[in-house]
Amino acid sequence: MSHSLRCSVGITAHNEEKNIGKLLQAMLNQELAQVEISEIIVVASGCTDSTCEIVREFEARDARIKLLEQKQREGKTSAINLFLQNARQDICVIESGDTIPGNTTIENLVKLFADPQVGMTGAQKIPTNVPEHVVGYMSHLRLQMEHQLCLEIPRLGELIAFRKVFTHLPPDVAMDEAFVEALVIRRGLEVRYAPDAVVYNTGPETLREFVMQRRRNYAGHLHLVRKYGYKVSSMENSRVSRIALDEILKALRLISTLVALAGVEGFARLLGTYDYYVRGRKHQIWDIAWTTKNVERNVDVKPKS
Repeated sequence: MSHSLRCSVGITAHNEEKNIGKLLQAMLNQELAQVEISEIIVVASGCTDSTCEIVREFEARDARIKLLEQKQREGKTSAINLFLQNARQDICVIESGDTIPGNTTIENLVKLFADPQVGMTGAQKIPTNVPEHVVGYMSHLRLQMEHQLCLEIPRLGELIAFRKVFTHLPPDVAMDEAFVEALVIRRGLEVRYAPDAVVYNTGPETLREFVMQRRRNYAGHLHLVRKYGYKVSSMENSRVSRIALDEILKALRLISTLVALAGVEGFARLLGTYDYYVRGRKHQIWDIAWTTKNVERNVDVKPKS
């Protein structure tokens, strides 16, 4: 299939030497059918590590990659505006430098623009944190709830694509994805969630950083509501509360099932003890559990060709 949808990819980075090489390689490895990545522009803002050197190495290997440097860190909105000034395509993709896209993410994100009514799409965020401690589990739970929210009303971030129906973002906007969403909707275009387009990121691993991140996001959304009159779906407390209640009910069902499982297992072991020590039964010939015998009802088994 020939490529019909061309896009410009913008990557915003500040001291991302640990991740930028993996991110660029993932971009070069994208599996594309309907979509073509025309250019990959990295805006490096106030980097004091080896981020720029790593990007230059990739720049020498692939003509689509271009490095734009900002000597001072001016904020993500400024970096996006610099990208927009240089992007050649009508469809723009923006990804944070501390994330990694899946193999088919750009295809699944951009192919939705084949519909002329689509103005913006967003990827599903997948945390790489292992939920072995409270904060890691909180990151997983928050993104799971956000995924459920996006399935109802998109609330996009980290990796987005949009039609370039504007030239720049206001410098006082901190929540850039939400503002792009507002601009797209006001132009009569649709915002779509693309759950098959996944982007991997690492959430905060300390309580202090978790609170700091959520604090700045909420303040940014309050500014968006007060000055520009736009409220993202995550600001609708009733909707978020309903999704949170669903997660609580799931947890309660899991706990009650675990309690029931422990009780049934304990009872079965008690019966087994009685069989062995009192009745002298070793169960050499098993009592048949007939409900386990109809495996094919749930599994589609086809003969080999």
